[in-house]
Amino acid sequence: MKTEVLGVAFDNLTPEEALEAGIALAQAEGFHYVVTPNPEFLRTAKVDEAFRQALNQASLVLPDGIGVTYAAKILGRPLKGRVTGIDFASGLMGWMARSGKRLFLLGAKPGVAEQAAANLTVAYPGLTVCGTHDGYFKENEPVAQAVRAAGADVCFVCLGAPKQELWMRQYGPQTGAHLMVGLGGALDVYAGVVDRAPEWFQRAGLEWLYRLGKEPKRIGRMAKLPLVLCDALGERIRGK
Repeated sequence: MKTEVLGVAFDNLTPEEALEAGIALAQAEGFHYVVTPNPEFLRTAKVDEAFRQALNQASLVLPDGIGVTYAAKILGRPLKGRVTGIDFASGLMGWMARSGKRLFLLGAKPGVAEQAAANLTVAYPGLTVCGTHDGYFKENEPVAQAVRAAGADVCFVCLGAPKQELWMRQYGPQTGAHLMVGLGGALDVYAGVVDRAPEWFQRAGLEWLYRLGKEPKRIGRMAKLPLVLCDALGERIRGK
């Protein structure tokens, strides 16, 4: 069941339900992709039609951002909860390690995906990372063919928004992968380049605050949270 929040149609699922849906997509015929919008995505989608379409055409749209769930409540259309992309991916990798599925890692600076692969194969015994590629490429077709040549079942695309969503929609079908997941800076976390917020920050929905403390230059991006809430309040007042 879809729930529309500021022009983006989210799947209203618990984290457990989202993982079940992702596993089903990874086993289904054809190509599918997952997006994980946060408040910054919603603000960009408001003025970027191609990006908004890429989000809404995804097979699974997960609310990765406490601001999204707050906006849904303001609109009177509450979501079941937040589903972070990195937690969704962790559950997916656990299943892949048990089922023999093959994972490709795409994105980040040169060397980061390789380190992430090494760490993930230790964290998820049995996980097969069949290939990696950094995000600093100029030609798209060779990268899509590299994913195909690796025989990937699932590909994590970590190019940042909106590039990763547009890339998955346009080039994903060429890769032969059944499922792609847009995960922003997740490879930096998996590689140990960036620390994830402590668990109590995560439970409280305050990962954004932890990251802001670590990277004050992100203040401009974090400012999108109150703007999204104002957008939602405006829609509620107008009766949309």
